Amino acid sequence: MKKLLIIEDDSALATILARRLTRHGFECRTCDNASDSLLMARQFTPTHIILDMKLAQSNGLSLIKPLRLQLPHVYMVLLTGFASIATAVEAIRLGADNYLAKPVDTQTLLNALHSSSTTLSVESDEFEAITEQPLNPKRLEWEHIQQVLANNNGNVSETARQLGMHRRTLQRKLLKKPTADNR
Repeated sequence: MKKLLIIEDDSALATILARRLTRHGFECRTCDNASDSLLMARQFTPTHIILDMKLAQSNGLSLIKPLRLQLPHVYMVLLTGFASIATAVEAIRLGADNYLAKPVDTQTLLNALHSSSTTLSVESDEFEAITEQPLNPKRLEWEHIQQVLANNNGNVSETARQLGMHRRTLQRKLLKKPTADNR
């Protein structure tokens, strides 16, 4: 059985994630702080970890290396409400296997947990222009659409259905890539 440790300080979200993913074959445990997470990881020995980037007074990025040292074969997904290419690159560099922006639907999360390779792609000219500020809503929406589209292997109709929008609306949104100024 796949064992999943959810490290998330929002207890309601952690409970919802655990309930949803239990229905998909994961044995789930939750933890709401950085200090308990390493102990729970050692005791529970998960095969998968969902790690929130903002944990009360600490940063989930600082947990990636210790968790990776403790569990070298665990599949780790960093989940964040403050998505940026810079933090995504940093998370992957530190040892996370995947990076998802909140809100995330169950299918996208399942695809990330079952993925065998990192799904992050960063264009080099964008990487240099990034700041640590949260993305603006249009940019965040565009990146989320790109993520769902990639999970559907480029199938626009299926992506539109999952996002709850008309296919033509999705096609128009795909043509309007936000510029670097719109971050």
